[in-house]
Amino acid sequence: MKAKQVTILGLFAVLLGVMPVAKVNAADLLPPQQAIQEASAKLQEKLQDKSFTKDFAKITQFVNEVIYPHTDFDRISELVLGKLWKTASNDERERFKHEFQTLLVRTYSRAFVEFTDWSVRFLPLEMQDGETKVIVKTEVLQPGIQPIGVNYRMVLRDGEWKAYDIMIEGVSLVTNYRTTFSNEVQTKGSLNAVIEGLVKRNAEALSDKTAANS
Repeated sequence: MKAKQVTILGLFAVLLGVMPVAKVNAADLLPPQQAIQEASAKLQEKLQDKSFTKDFAKITQFVNEVIYPHTDFDRISELVLGKLWKTASNDERERFKHEFQTLLVRTYSRAFVEFTDWSVRFLPLEMQDGETKVIVKTEVLQPGIQPIGVNYRMVLRDGEWKAYDIMIEGVSLVTNYRTTFSNEVQTKGSLNAVIEGLVKRNAEALSDKTAANS
């Protein structure tokens, strides 16, 4: 189970183009797909600088700048907490959103360095006029193994398409994290204790410029 979870978390970085996208004409993509392709192009260009990839702090900052416009972190945080969101104080909600965003960016950043042999192929997307929610279907390609189905849940907010969940071979990352944090709350006794744990883990990881420790 742990190995499967690690694989899923690593693939979570596909969410906004940490993996290279197979050559495609942006004009052939619909706006939700273009959001993923745009982030991917920026990240892949930066990946060519090998000295840059050795500094985890710089990678994390850059990845955050690239994926933030295309990710609905508010919606992700609310969905991940589920029932806990309704009983959380405003302060707990804001602190959780900040620390969870940091956790996700660290996950993306780690994959930005480690999963460079993968690419993404967009599958056909049919959209109706006026749609504000879609599922972008892709396949993650790697030499020697079968394509992995990766679907992105995306929402149109303030005129921009933003991702708020990813399903890898049918496994939702939102659901996966919701289970993880729900179990941690039961173990530690409160959401506040879980947030404090996130604060500590994030601080320790970001203090090390050369590693993406969880």
